[in-house]
Amino acid sequence: LRDGNHAWLVPCSYVVLDLMESDLHQIIHSSQPLTLEHVRYFLYQLLRGLKYMHSAQVIHRDLKPSNLLVNENCELKIGDFGMARGLCTSPAEHQYFMTEYVATRWYRAPELMLSLHEYTQAIDLWSVGCIFGEMLARRQLFPGKNYVHQLQLIMMVLGTPSPAVIQAVGAERVRAYIQSLPPREPVPWETVYPGADRQALSLLGRMLRFEPSARISAAAALRHPFLAKYHDPDDEPDCAPPFDFAFDREALTRERIKEAIVAEIEDFHARREGIPGGEAAEAAGASQGAGEAAAGAGAQGAGDRDLWGPIHRSTGRAGAQ
Repeated sequence: LRDGNHAWLVPCSYVVLDLMESDLHQIIHSSQPLTLEHVRYFLYQLLRGLKYMHSAQVIHRDLKPSNLLVNENCELKIGDFGMARGLCTSPAEHQYFMTEYVATRWYRAPELMLSLHEYTQAIDLWSVGCIFGEMLARRQLFPGKNYVHQLQLIMMVLGTPSPAVIQAVGAERVRAYIQSLPPREPVPWETVYPGADRQALSLLGRMLRFEPSARISAAAALRHPFLAKYHDPDDEPDCAPPFDFAFDREALTRERIKEAIVAEIEDFHARREGIPGGEAAEAAGASQGAGEAAAGAGAQGAGDRDLWGPIHRSTGRAGAQ
């Protein structure tokens, strides 16, 4: 997170966070108004942050409303990077990626349940689609009670997976189960969300597809007509260079973890004082220590506090007053 400098990602580490009064789950399931403009603006911010993250070859893997922090100005930041990983580069890493994944079932991409052989950034786009649908209806789209029920709910909307997807299923029992079910046709999104904005449903349909390769990317989603009001290619940066996750494979002792935390605190103070990267390490030794850094406040639930005002665009960026 220290190296990911983007307005729509929480900016530091576990030690210091911006104050965000609520999260998207609390807002969706509160009594506050949630208009189409709110949905559009929240989705734009989420995709803008995700585009940056994906350009760094990072997959979040646990996107859900409670991990999207929101403040009183309707600004949204992606949080909880505990499950985030870089794209797999070896069979061993790929196997670890597959077995470790434990994200919330309701937002989990079907390839993770079907044991498909490829895991890509499309995992996150499925989660975004589930969140998008939840904002539109103010209820979860696929609230499965268990693994099997989750698959059933998805197929009730998307229909039976294509033969290519079924053949790619890695688990024989899962493949046999799907093949034993009667064929189902997909349900039009206009039926799932009657009266919803047609452009919104068009974008939703591009996100929620069985085939990962058929899902829209975060960058392409930002160019969709539904988000044209906020889309600005000059203000939707990529990350360069991609993150190096070699540190995540290092076996850390308790003492080494303590040293790493202290190093992050020292680096925070050096950055706060505007010291260039080449001088930051030297200056960090004279930093003020952990006290002030540890005082950063985390996100607090706002309940039904009235966060809402008219959403507008000013100084080249969308916001709310």
